[in-house]
Amino acid sequence: MVKYIMAFVIMIMTAVAPASAQEIPSYKAEQVMKRLSANEDTLYIVNFWATWCGPCIKELPEFEKLADKYKGYPVKILLVSLDFKNDYPDKIQKFINKRKLQHEVVWLNESKPNEFIPKITNEWQGSIPATLLYYKKHRWSKFYEGMVKSEQLSVLIDKQLAARY
Repeated sequence: MVKYIMAFVIMIMTAVAPASAQEIPSYKAEQVMKRLSANEDTLYIVNFWATWCGPCIKELPEFEKLADKYKGYPVKILLVSLDFKNDYPDKIQKFINKRKLQHEVVWLNESKPNEFIPKITNEWQGSIPATLLYYKKHRWSKFYEGMVKSEQLSVLIDKQLAARY
């Protein structure tokens, strides 16, 4: 009887686990930028981070604040993981689950920074965290290298959203 109960519990856990996990797509730099250009009415907040980067992890709650503030507005947060190939997808998925990240996460499947960084922005020197604000409709972008605060980004986002009306 115990054997059947254990089998049932394992079956239930296996069936439920994938439903709570988000799939982490693998993107090239060109795909990330194409994605941002696909919907010109959306202002994107794109954060480049990694699970091994202390400042990146410390900064993540700032994006939660932005998500709360801009709920119902055409603002989308995209977290682009720069984790190593051997960390994709398992380590990244465990990190997302542990931190209960609600934003979309993609993995940048690139290994040559000198080639992929210019495809994102020429302003990027290569350190993380890094954040790109991108609004195709206004042909506007702003890039920050290093940690950012939600208040700092809100000023720029508010200005762009106000200009759309």
